[in-house]
Amino acid sequence: MLPGRHRRAGGGGGRNIAILIVALKALGAFVLLAAFLIVAARALFPVPTAGARIRSGALPPPGDGPLAAAFARHAGATQTGIATLRNGADAFAVRMVLADAATRSIDARYYIWQGDLTGTLLIDALRRAADRDVRVRLLLDDNGIPGLDAMVAALDRHPMIEVRLWNPFQLRHAKGLCYLFDFLRLNRRMHNKSFTVDGLATVIGGRNVGDEYFAIGPMALYIDLDVLAVGAVLPSVTADFDLYWAAPAAFPAGPVLGPMPEGADAVATRLAALRTEPEFDAYRRVLDTSPVAQALVGGAPDLEWTDAVLVSDDPGKGGGPVPRKALLTSRLADALGRVHTRFDGISPYFVPGKAGVDAFAAMIHHGIAVRILTNSLDATSVLPVHAGYARWRKRMLQSGVELHEMRPIAAPDTPKRLLGSIGSSGASLHAKTFAVDGRRVFVGSFNFDPRSATLNTEMGLLIDSPRMAGVLAGSFEGDLLGQAWRVRLEGRKLVWIDPSDGTKLTHEPGATLPRRVALAVIGLLPVEWLL
Repeated sequence: MLPGRHRRAGGGGGRNIAILIVALKALGAFVLLAAFLIVAARALFPVPTAGARIRSGALPPPGDGPLAAAFARHAGATQTGIATLRNGADAFAVRMVLADAATRSIDARYYIWQGDLTGTLLIDALRRAADRDVRVRLLLDDNGIPGLDAMVAALDRHPMIEVRLWNPFQLRHAKGLCYLFDFLRLNRRMHNKSFTVDGLATVIGGRNVGDEYFAIGPMALYIDLDVLAVGAVLPSVTADFDLYWAAPAAFPAGPVLGPMPEGADAVATRLAALRTEPEFDAYRRVLDTSPVAQALVGGAPDLEWTDAVLVSDDPGKGGGPVPRKALLTSRLADALGRVHTRFDGISPYFVPGKAGVDAFAAMIHHGIAVRILTNSLDATSVLPVHAGYARWRKRMLQSGVELHEMRPIAAPDTPKRLLGSIGSSGASLHAKTFAVDGRRVFVGSFNFDPRSATLNTEMGLLIDSPRMAGVLAGSFEGDLLGQAWRVRLEGRKLVWIDPSDGTKLTHEPGATLPRRVALAVIGLLPVEWLL
């Protein structure tokens, strides 16, 4: 009996080893095949050629024109004038007014530019400016312009306009397939957002170009924040744009897009189609009544004069890792210095990671109050990011962080505060801002997540403004006007409290079974560095 058992055990072990060897061989063959296919795909679809780059730098501000009349007297100012753009209509109107007032140059860069109503109107404004001999430089992230190739090509054909695309895709259709063979390059995107006109005024913040960012259309609206800046910070903004414009990751659009069909003007065709939609005239009337835009047209915008610093990633980050000192996170930390009493942060995509959790815990240990507002599961537009946040939620609460999660439905009579107009159902947080010690405020494109820290390029303004910091802090102290859940720990369980009526939920709002499964699976995967 015993010898027989030994023989059977030994035979089973031999079969297991044989199966393991076969499996390893199959895995090796699969890896070799995948490597061959990747190499073949990269040979068949190489990185687009940069072609002959036209060297150009920022033009000096003009001595005349509407913007010069309004702002030239501040060109040598030692401080920066800031106007907060709280709602979408003002944010779009200011961009349109600036473009229409330009006499010398427009330098714009965006992560997303859509071909909807606002996107097309702004493209048309750029082309009309070029028709007045205004030089236009437009830097777009190629990941954020789906379906826009024809209009981008139409812009680029204008003799006064040049368009460059950041880390462009080899395929113009089914772009996502390119990730299969060029992932490391294409995973690095340009998330910066700035709109600079005549070297005299710039708009910087969290908004991309598209209807949902400017509070128009049937899609979910984004609660966002931009600032209009003039004065001392402008030379830094124009110099930073020049660095990105000349970066190896910025490719002239012409060779990337290739020849376009001759015939109808893509911009004019799109505009003609949009003119038949009811939103066209209605939204133009909104623009005409924007108080911020009207003040700008009149040459007397309401500006707060203060100190402001531009903080930006080295554009070399678009091609691979850069030294830590070249990262926005390091530059921002140096500009901020020590935090003393309070940190109020707003980030739609908040994935602190272990380092962030430890940093917040250290701040709280030293008596610094930390409050964070991010999207709830119901409001988020990126489920994997929420999974990355949820993984650290209990740890943050245990360390003393005060957490709030934005609800997706906003009350129609909500006042317009720092976060803008949130009086539309389906509103989702998109602003990226924080205040420190009730005095300084950062407004820009940077999210508190690994992608912003190490992969995408980002930018923003650090502004010395007790007024702006006070409004942001007041929003937290006013329970965010009832538009966010307060998340707490009761024992070892999370609870979500509605501050408007004290309603308490013991299960995460919006956590359907499919969502719970997805969150659990994503939370187990080693993908946090991608979020």
